[in-house]
Amino acid sequence: MQNMEQARFNMIEQQIRPCEVLEKRILELLKHVRREHFVPDEKKGLAFADMEIPLGHGAAMWQPKLEARTVQELHLTRNDRVLEVGTGSGYLTALLSSLAGHVTSVEIVPELSAVAKQNLSAYHRDNIVLETGDASHGWGKGTYDVIVLTGSTPVLPEVFQNSLNIGGRLFAIVGDAPVMEAELITRIAPDVFETVNIMESCVAPLRHAEQPKRFVF
Repeated sequence: MQNMEQARFNMIEQQIRPCEVLEKRILELLKHVRREHFVPDEKKGLAFADMEIPLGHGAAMWQPKLEARTVQELHLTRNDRVLEVGTGSGYLTALLSSLAGHVTSVEIVPELSAVAKQNLSAYHRDNIVLETGDASHGWGKGTYDVIVLTGSTPVLPEVFQNSLNIGGRLFAIVGDAPVMEAELITRIAPDVFETVNIMESCVAPLRHAEQPKRFVF
């Protein structure tokens, strides 16, 4: 247990703070939502490593610094309704639901959704809805205050921006490997969006992610 807590401390101090995650409530959250509970049993020893952790089915947990930076940049409040595209192990879902009012998380792989449900059960959150399906081109007809895409997309479908409420924020990693940019897009007015590049990153694409029209000889 002592080694586990030391590893968690090292993760926060050596990976997350240097990535400009300095907000106290985010750093405290990382201590209380136990990342090791969301890592596959055979990979527990990697729970705090500066790397992606494979989950199977082509999915992976993000690096801890990317998870933390994302949650910080979204400036979540209890009034926020969140859409998460790609539940994975449920760890980011747990972080988001700790600060937001409600989280709808959609996973395309039923087996991963089932594992996430089990992982999240220990937290007894009544503000999470897990759904199974393909949300790579939007989900339902509702609007959200926050949308997070946990897989990259070479082209960002407009449906996500159009699904934001005014003042809503969209976090997406856009581009093709090896050059991708984590972007925070805020809907300022019905037809006005502000985009801020947060950091360079490279993660696996969403299944069925929108592709650019590529020139063919």
